[in-house]
Order: sequence, then C-alpha cells, then structure tokens
Amino acid sequence: MRGLSLLRVAAVAAALLAPVAGQAADEHASPAIPNHEFSFDGIFGTFDRASAQRGYLVYSRVCATCHSMRQLSYRHLRGLGLSANDVAALASQVQIQDGPNDEGQMFERPGRASDRFRRPFANDAAARAANNGALPPDLSVMAKAREGGADYLRALLTGYEDPPAGVTVNEGMHYNRYFPGHQIAMAPPLNSEGQVEYTDGTRATVDQMATDVSTFLAWAAEPELEQRRAMGVRMILFLLILGGLVYAVKKKVWANLHQAVG
Repeated sequence: MRGLSLLRVAAVAAALLAPVAGQAADEHASPAIPNHEFSFDGIFGTFDRASAQRGYLVYSRVCATCHSMRQLSYRHLRGLGLSANDVAALASQVQIQDGPNDEGQMFERPGRASDRFRRPFANDAAARAANNGALPPDLSVMAKAREGGADYLRALLTGYEDPPAGVTVNEGMHYNRYFPGHQIAMAPPLNSEGQVEYTDGTRATVDQMATDVSTFLAWAAEPELEQRRAMGVRMILFLLILGGLVYAVKKKVWANLHQAVG
C-alpha cells in the first residue's frame, strides 16, 4: 500500500509539472517560418529573373567572402537571363587561383565563364581559422538542404535580434530567432540598407536583399525547376488526352460487340 501511495504522489507531481515543462519548451522553440510566397512557389511558379540577378549581386558582395558555391560555374549565370558578355564581365571581376606555371608557381588570373565560383578560402582548415573554428557551409544546394527552403533562408537572414530577457548568448555567437537553438556563429550578414548597390534602382533594404539572395540560392539549387515543371504539365495533358482516346475506343469496341451479339 505504501508503494502504491508513492506512485500516486509521483503521478500527481508529474501531471502538475508537465504544463510548466511544456511552457518552458515553447519559450525556447523556434517560431514558425514565415511564408514569403516567392514567385517560384506552386506548380506554375517561375523564377523572378530580376530578383535572382540582384541576389547574385548580394551573394558576390556579401556572402562570397565566407561561403563557396562550388557546384556552379559562372557560365551557369546565363540561366538568369544574362548575356555571354555579361557573364564574362562578371567572371573577370574575380581573381582565380591557377597553376602551376612554367616556374612551378601558383598564380592568380581574372576569372573566365568556364571557371567554377571562386572559393573564399584555400581549404576547410583556412576557413575554420578565419571564422573562430566554424566552417561556413557551401551554399550551392542550401535551399534544398534546409527544411523550409528559401523561406527558411530569408527568415534566417532577417531573424537577428537582441536576445530575450534571461537568455545568455555564448561568446562569439549571435541570437537568431529562426535558427535552431537560436545561437548562430555567423554575424548578421545583411545589417544596413544600401549595403549592396543595386544597378536597377531597386531600394536595397535588408528585407529586399534577403529576398533577392534567397531567390538566387533557390535558383542555384534547382536551376532546371521551370523546365521540370513544364515537362510535368505536358505529361499530365498528354495522359489526359490519351486517357480520353482510350475511353472513346473502349466505348466504340464494346458498342460494336453488343451490336454483333444482339
């Protein structure tokens, strides 16, 4: 009987503490990722080429100082609607390490359209040394690698804020309401309006830059998205027409059989 009483006391205590524990967990849980409704959402969505081009500018001016995109070459930017001359001009603005030359030395040269995107660091060890031990991830397929895709990336870039009362942020970390655990080693990359100068006259607010670079990263992760969706729509239409023809033939065949039997 004594053991049974102890069990009852434990059950009551657990029931009383459960709401408190749940409330504490909710306070530290990441909020829902806002749905931005990008132009490429939905089965008929397409990439906003102007936004993606501005997004590349944000990447090259801000993100590329730490993050690589080794799955892309500069020639792939033709998919954003840029001409061959535009791509060549963009590639020539970066210095690519090449070699060895005839003397066995490595050297730098202006980039070419066929080059992969320039890596900001020679290797992972150098990247960690420059970022307090943290390794900046490659962004080539980041929009597909993170749950929430472009919505998550945009939320992350705009989610930096002062920590709530009672929350201690570790040294070298930054508070971000949308990052799992809320503490991220990356400092706010987009921190002021006009940080990147848009050539098309668009106002470069933090929100706009976050939207544009998220659009670019979504395109980079799946540049064939529009073609794949268009193929899917054509296949559905083909199957609908084929199904209608098969049904019409079936009705004709069975009608003739009924007439023959009758």
